[in-house]
Amino acid sequence: MMLQQPGCRRVRRGVVHGCLPLVGLVLLLLQASVHAAAPGRPNILLIYGDDIGYGDVGCYGATRVSTPNVDRLAREGLRFTSGYSAAATCTPSRYAMLTGEYAFRRQGTGVLAGNAAMIIEPGRITLPALLRRAGYRTGVVGKWHLGLGQGQPELDWNGDITPGPLDIGFEYAFLMPATGDRVPCVYVEDRRVAGLDPADPIQVSYRTPFPGLPTGVTHREQLKLDWSHGHNQAVVNGIGRIGYMKGGTAALWVDEDMADRFVAKAVAFIEARKASEQPFFLYFATHDVHVPRVPHPRFVGKTDMGPRGDVIVQFDWCVGELLDALDRLGLARDTLVLLSSDNGPVLDDGYKDGAVERLGDHRPAGPWRGGKYSRFEGGTRMPFLVRWPARVKPGQTDAIVTQVDLLASFAALTDQPLAAADGPDSLNVLLALLGESATGREYVVEHAGGLALRRGQWKYIEPGGGRRANPERGGGPKPQLFDLAVDPGETTNLADRHPERVQELAALLQTIREGGRTRP
Repeated sequence: MMLQQPGCRRVRRGVVHGCLPLVGLVLLLLQASVHAAAPGRPNILLIYGDDIGYGDVGCYGATRVSTPNVDRLAREGLRFTSGYSAAATCTPSRYAMLTGEYAFRRQGTGVLAGNAAMIIEPGRITLPALLRRAGYRTGVVGKWHLGLGQGQPELDWNGDITPGPLDIGFEYAFLMPATGDRVPCVYVEDRRVAGLDPADPIQVSYRTPFPGLPTGVTHREQLKLDWSHGHNQAVVNGIGRIGYMKGGTAALWVDEDMADRFVAKAVAFIEARKASEQPFFLYFATHDVHVPRVPHPRFVGKTDMGPRGDVIVQFDWCVGELLDALDRLGLARDTLVLLSSDNGPVLDDGYKDGAVERLGDHRPAGPWRGGKYSRFEGGTRMPFLVRWPARVKPGQTDAIVTQVDLLASFAALTDQPLAAADGPDSLNVLLALLGESATGREYVVEHAGGLALRRGQWKYIEPGGGRRANPERGGGPKPQLFDLAVDPGETTNLADRHPERVQELAALLQTIREGGRTRP
């Protein structure tokens, strides 16, 4: 079954034959006029927050934390009220964004361990591979969490790490392999652990501890950040982690310095690309506000919400540093900046950092119900901002867009063809992203264990999860239906009142799950 999306189209090159000379001359003049009026291919800076919720920034309603740089992007660009990540957890949302394929279609694309194999196979089209083909210099700085190496035999962290980002289209990479709460707690630059002393090799285990080394259980009283659940295995920088590691002392990161390191590498990449006079694509994936939340001392106490509020300020500082670099280098006008987040917010995610106790009246998910791990709107409806001064007019739009659509949309932007198998779930919603159309997607899939579907004002959550299903994450034995136009908090289940609507949306979702085409 082919599912048609109004206002969305595939990218294909076309050739006109048999035109009369006069008609051809007119066409050439029209094309010249269009090209003269339109800016060239922009640089692309994709700023990706981690666990930043819809209501965590000022331009989406936050009042107890100041985010002037994010708010500047909203003021100077386009603010989406219906921008979505592709999943409510980090690995699947990143996978879908870079490949244009929903993660639920592939086994092994859930939240990965720190030593997991890379889940994006080399050779397939990805966002960086597409843009590199279009002549862009491509780089990734920050959180990766898509696996590294082949898995078997187990990855040797002391040699060349392959496959990795350089094998799927990136030309430069400086990243944390997984998350800040998972070992190994080192940076990888291109194919090697940065700063590793060969005389102190790294060992990693997700099964058994290394004898004689402290853990979050044996040395709990010495931790500078206590754990609430899990996060009690290896101790690095005074913080318990998931998994065990030994060695690599000189290469270990310092959590408090992480934002500075990432920003410095990102700015250096932009500066180098400026010198080369090639357009660049930079995927800047921050760690804020994921746990462990350990802000740099200059941000401590910037809010009254404790570390979670303070790292939101730190995230905003990162955004400001990149915007300032674009201004300083004269690149702002011709750079498309897109800011979003991988999934919704979470408070207690394994550490006792006061996020729950000091929340006050702050609403991390804004008006939406749920957050990280949830099929309610708060799990995947994200801050979503686009600024491109040369083309995008400032404003606000209700068009439905999702990160899985970046592949097809940027293919249209850069005039790159896509094969039939490329990005099977990615739609070309470029005109909506640029504010030139009020129409984006007709529907969007929301993934958090099971699936949900929003179509217009209606939201359907399929039943599932059995007796252990968490109702606050959208699980339950019965279908759920909400009218978001009158009930944005998803409080009143209308499934029994509108069985025909439930049947319609359930059938559509099943077609999508079975591989039904989501684009023409």
